[in-house]
Amino acid sequence: MRFDCSSIACNKTKGDFFLDHLMNMDWMRLSELLFLPTCILVASLTIGISINRVLTQRIDRTLKTEEGTVKSIFLHALRGIPINFCLMSGLYWIVNTSELPSGLSRIFSYILFTVIVFTLTRVFERTLSGIISVRLSGTGDATSSTLLNTIFKTVVYASGVLIILQYYGISIAPILTAMGVGGMAVALGLQETLANIFAGLQLILSKQLRINDYIKLASGEEGRVTDITWRLTTIMPPSEANVVVIPNKNIAGAITTNYSRPRNDIIITVPIGVSYDSDLDQVERVTLEVALEVQKRTDNYEPMLDINGIDRNPLKPAVRFHTFGDSSIDFNVFLHAHQFDVQYLMKHEFIKGITKRYREEGINIPYPIRTVLTAAE
Repeated sequence: MRFDCSSIACNKTKGDFFLDHLMNMDWMRLSELLFLPTCILVASLTIGISINRVLTQRIDRTLKTEEGTVKSIFLHALRGIPINFCLMSGLYWIVNTSELPSGLSRIFSYILFTVIVFTLTRVFERTLSGIISVRLSGTGDATSSTLLNTIFKTVVYASGVLIILQYYGISIAPILTAMGVGGMAVALGLQETLANIFAGLQLILSKQLRINDYIKLASGEEGRVTDITWRLTTIMPPSEANVVVIPNKNIAGAITTNYSRPRNDIIITVPIGVSYDSDLDQVERVTLEVALEVQKRTDNYEPMLDINGIDRNPLKPAVRFHTFGDSSIDFNVFLHAHQFDVQYLMKHEFIKGITKRYREEGINIPYPIRTVLTAAE
């Protein structure tokens, strides 16, 4: 009698043969056979954990001055790899030297392949995400948004899972087909969510917003960007009392001022007026001394003195007289801050300091004077 190879009996998958081996296995004998492989796995994991701990400490000491470079990103991606490598070595030893039933050997082979694919996938995902995050941030660090990290991790790890399923003998074509059909149905039902996702990607990839940028919307909300998720952008206002959560599409369609681009430092202007009998040279000298002290204290300002002792730092404070007012000579004091939200503290400290110093130096800030003439006069 001739059997058709398309019949169920001739069409067993790897999983069917694996189940047959398990059904016919002597479990007492199996426990004896598994004793040595278990010892090998425990020893491999112990050695791997010890090596990983030593390497992690050395990597941390070596890369303190190289944060944000491709080398540091790759070495950070290798964290935990010694554990996986020792585990792979132990599994390879078990598969090739232990006298295990064919079904059990196949189990260890599957586990070995899974560990290899998972290890390579994790290193690739960490390295690629780190490099792209540094390139998009423009700040030299690997700070990235939740949205960007989630997309990269999902794509890379999903590819690894499909490779593993293919090795197990599971056809991935129906899975891809179902994902395509399901994706269309999800897209129709979650149009607003997808609009926020693509708006967030547009903000990140166009570099309009970066994590830690200080922004202000035309609607009045302002603060430092702390995260861009799949639906929302979170900003922290200067008070740091409550966070402001805004849909990505609202930010993408709004007029936004980014105070961190193209540079983080900003100019703070403080208008002042002194009486007409003041010595303007003294006023300028005293004002610059107070402004310089405030910048050093609040923004870690460092003078750049030349051989003549003159400060050549372009961010040094400046005084500019500009108007003969009704009751005072008016001028502006220009201070510099490295970050936008430092301005509030700097202006606060400067006003307190300049008021106290003017009183000590006898410099008068006059009250506004208005002379009102009546019709009889």
